[in-house]
Amino acid sequence: MPITPEQQAEIDAQRGQSAQTMRATVPGMEQHLYTAHNVLDHGFVRVIDYMGDDSAICQAARVSYGRGTKAVSNDEGLIRYLMRHWHSTPFEMCEIKLHVKLPVFVARQWIRHRTANVNEYSARYSILDREFYIPAPDHLNAQSVVNNQGRGALLQGSEAARVLDILKTDSNRCYDNYEAMISDEGQDGLARELARMNLPANIYTQWYWKVDLHNLFHFLRLRADPHAQYEIRVYAETICKLVADWVPAAYGAFEDYRLGGAQFSGKGMDVLRRMLKGEKVTQESSGMSKGEWRELMGSLEAEQK
Repeated sequence: MPITPEQQAEIDAQRGQSAQTMRATVPGMEQHLYTAHNVLDHGFVRVIDYMGDDSAICQAARVSYGRGTKAVSNDEGLIRYLMRHWHSTPFEMCEIKLHVKLPVFVARQWIRHRTANVNEYSARYSILDREFYIPAPDHLNAQSVVNNQGRGALLQGSEAARVLDILKTDSNRCYDNYEAMISDEGQDGLARELARMNLPANIYTQWYWKVDLHNLFHFLRLRADPHAQYEIRVYAETICKLVADWVPAAYGAFEDYRLGGAQFSGKGMDVLRRMLKGEKVTQESSGMSKGEWRELMGSLEAEQK
């Protein structure tokens, strides 16, 4: 269970409080404050705080004195222009702080996005819970034979059962040894900062992650992509839903130009021009590598769907 009854009571208490403010608030985002959105088997994402809205992006772009200087339709048009032309600083005027519970191996991918402020649960001072990510059977894949960092066909039958048994057994054995090495009293037992090194990468950790909207969009463009690893993609998809309720105009432009769009190289554009003229183009005649050609064809097929 991602949230304990004690944690839920604390969340309910936070949601029961309110404060008068003169800053911009967003009704859709207010509904998300402190609420835990479950991800994977024990993880969650919840909004702790946010700053700014769609108007803040436009206000920064125009450097105006206040809100409501332009019609909403003009604001949406401006935001789409900013997104279309890769302007970044107006989107940096909005920020969000998230509380995320996630497996350590997902956190190691996530932390590569170095444009955020992070404070992680410390296993030097506190004892980690016995919570591990164990994939559901429909996400237990073999290694891809095409992509060295991708997944192939689902494991079936006895092989899937064998792998799941290994994951569960090893996780619990490591935690049993972790518990046996540490002590809550005096100087007995191994220090927590040392005992934690025996824990597997599928154990859950938690952190507060604060990021501006521009860098959040960069994170989501990579991690909400269908080619991203499933375990981090589901977190990104959950955050996408939150952002859509926070800055709907900005998210709509992002969804259109980044998530739903495609970027082509010079060779790719040449292939498209030749195809539009009715010419039959092959990988050999394109001058592209097999990988580049496969990705280009994948983009075009996805667009056609």
